[in-house]
Amino acid sequence: MSGMPTVDDVARAAGVSRQTVSNVLNSPEIVRETTRERVLDAIDRLGYRPHASARRLRTRKSSTIAVRIDPWRDGISGIVLDRFLHQLTEQADRRGLRVMVFSADDHADELARIRRLREGSDIDAFVLTATTHDDERIRALTDQGVPFVAFGRPWDPETRAVPHRWVDVDGRVGVAAAVQHLRAHGARRVAWIGWPHGSGTGDERRAGWEAESGLGDRERASLSRHTEDGVTEGTRCAGELLALAEPPDAIVCASDSLALGAMIAARSAGLPALPVVGFDDTPIAAAVGLSSIEQPLDDVVAAALELLFGPTGDDVRPNPSSDEEPAHRLLAPRLVERRPGHLALDAIPGT
Repeated sequence: MSGMPTVDDVARAAGVSRQTVSNVLNSPEIVRETTRERVLDAIDRLGYRPHASARRLRTRKSSTIAVRIDPWRDGISGIVLDRFLHQLTEQADRRGLRVMVFSADDHADELARIRRLREGSDIDAFVLTATTHDDERIRALTDQGVPFVAFGRPWDPETRAVPHRWVDVDGRVGVAAAVQHLRAHGARRVAWIGWPHGSGTGDERRAGWEAESGLGDRERASLSRHTEDGVTEGTRCAGELLALAEPPDAIVCASDSLALGAMIAARSAGLPALPVVGFDDTPIAAAVGLSSIEQPLDDVVAAALELLFGPTGDDVRPNPSSDEEPAHRLLAPRLVERRPGHLALDAIPGT
């Protein structure tokens, strides 16, 4: 076979008709699973790519999903969304889909921009990020019938009552596993540095620390700090903790930005091997030897696209109704432990 593979090439390789190949690409739910797997295997082997432009003209669909990019914060925390967008673009491309990014000042501005994009027939579906308490976007898009999936769970009863698709990473489980690991290696006073109360994501991560810290109420209050995200803030909070009469023997943080600050404070205090764990496993964490909790962003994106478009294909599904099966995925992160910046506790003199 020379040149780019065609639908006929795939049909011959899979031993099926041309229409069956088309059905697998466009309406996979009507094809028997064994046949579908055979066709998908042939597509992978041959490297077949559907002609997305022709299909867009035929179906009058844009085959485009859109996602808002947040205002730039610091270079560490912003990397998480960058990685998410890269994964979304790559996986969408494999389905013949395109990704459009747009900016907005706040939720109200985001909704206005979504409305304009929909009116211009430019977008088939949207991905919401960074869900919050009383998130007005979820109710508004559901009421308007705009297909979407949220990267972030609903954080309050009112929002949970609105049927919608979402994918999230279980921060509580991730932090709890990190604290369990530290305690198993000898830590007795694991401190917490997180965001101000009211952040759904931050509160969930703190809950994992509280559940596994083994500390009483008074000790938890003494060994926890809450601040806005940032390296400087992490340094300040860790400095306060290390100056206590009974300082912590390990610190877990809600983000890599805070953890990097805690690492700096520990080194300044003459404790370069003090275990510090961040969250998000950003490239800076790998560069400086910072242990961190990794979000499985490739799995997050795969789940989001499957919820929107089904296991394969690029036909967007309507928003769920109240009697549909729960349309969400909650994924577990994993601890990435690094050395020499974080030696085992039993290797630290005096522990």
